[in-house]
Amino acid sequence: VQLQASGGGLVQAGGSLRLSCAASGRTFNSLTMAWFRQAPEKEREFVAAIKWGGGGTFYSDSVKGRFTISRDNAKNTVYLHMNSLQPEDTAVYSCAASSSVINSAVRMSDMYGYWGQGTLVTVSS
Repeated sequence: VQLQASGGGLVQAGGSLRLSCAASGRTFNSLTMAWFRQAPEKEREFVAAIKWGGGGTFYSDSVKGRFTISRDNAKNTVYLHMNSLQPEDTAVYSCAASSSVINSAVRMSDMYGYWGQGTLVTVSS
C-alpha cells in the first residue's frame, strides 16, 4: 500500500484545514485508516482513525469535537477535517493504514504497517 498525504499548510488559530491521504496498491475499503501527528521534540501521537467500510471512528481526546475523519472508498482517500485549530495542533501529520487492527488497538501506531510521508500543519497564534 502506498499512501500520499497532502493539505498541510500555515493557518491562524481558529482556522480550518483539510488533510487528504490517497491510497493505492490494495483494496482500500478493507483497510483501517488513521492519522497520527508528531510535534517538534515530542513523540508521535494518535489523532483519529476510521475502520474499513466506515464502520466506526475514533479520536484522541485532544481533537474530539474539532476534527473529523472521513473516507471516500470510491476515491481511495481518507480525509481529516480540522476545525478550531490551535497552536498546539502544530505538527507533522502522517496517515497510516492497517489491514487488521482491533478496535481497542486503533490508537497504537505499531498496529499500522503502512505509512505515508508527513504533511506539515503550522498554526500561528
